[in-house]
Amino acid sequence: MTKLAFSKMHGLGNDFVMIDAVRQDIRLTGDQVRWLADRHFGVGCDQLLVVEPAQTPGVDFRYRIFNADGGEVEQCGNGARCFARFVFEQGLSDKREIRVETKKGIITPRLEDDGMVTVDMGVPVLKPADVPFVSDSDAWVQPLDVAGTTVAITAVSMGNPHAVQVVADVDTAPVAEQGPLIEHHPRFPARVNAGFLQVVDEHHVRLRVFERGAGETLACGTGACAAVVAGILRGLVSSPVRVATRGGELTIAWGGVDSPVMMTGPAVTVFTGELTLP
Repeated sequence: MTKLAFSKMHGLGNDFVMIDAVRQDIRLTGDQVRWLADRHFGVGCDQLLVVEPAQTPGVDFRYRIFNADGGEVEQCGNGARCFARFVFEQGLSDKREIRVETKKGIITPRLEDDGMVTVDMGVPVLKPADVPFVSDSDAWVQPLDVAGTTVAITAVSMGNPHAVQVVADVDTAPVAEQGPLIEHHPRFPARVNAGFLQVVDEHHVRLRVFERGAGETLACGTGACAAVVAGILRGLVSSPVRVATRGGELTIAWGGVDSPVMMTGPAVTVFTGELTLP
């Protein structure tokens, strides 16, 4: 039986189990990830985040992300903010800005003086084949058939794929019905996060996201970035944009095509503990 030290954290209610694999020799199986993520039998989380030693020169850490279903994914924005606070609080680094390698490139989280965390999330990927999204067109708005209903989506990758649609009201949006259908849509061969975006005004939106492998979460950092990118491309909003999720607000800034997306928001440690892995 293996003892495992962990921290429970959240970014706007999007919650994580944080694992230090720098000072612990940990190799988690898919079954163990699912057990840790279970809200009845384990700790409970949307994603499990693992801090590993860097494998690339000039980078501080490697960042691995596992969804509650045990599958490893490429990126998590709320998790990136928690990652930065975790390594600082745990004494793994005394830097307030770190360089972190993910499956989809380097991100740069920074602890701000007011306690918020800003993350350079990189340049969004808009070419359909690279999202990946099966399409004969490079248009920013494209039709998608969802169980006989055609919705207009914008496909964006923020290191992970997103399909963003604009809705009149997120409170009545068909998130539970359309979310899983869009997630598993055959035009998204790597599955996709389904975003439902309501524009309040030029600098303020509301957002719900049905996340790939996790279901609807209280907040999705990469989803907020993708939604703002989609909103700006469609001429509906202007940077910076306050994104209101069910768990709280993020601020997203984007200077346009070929510019990185900057995300600012909170990261909170809930508790730390130790458990025995099954």
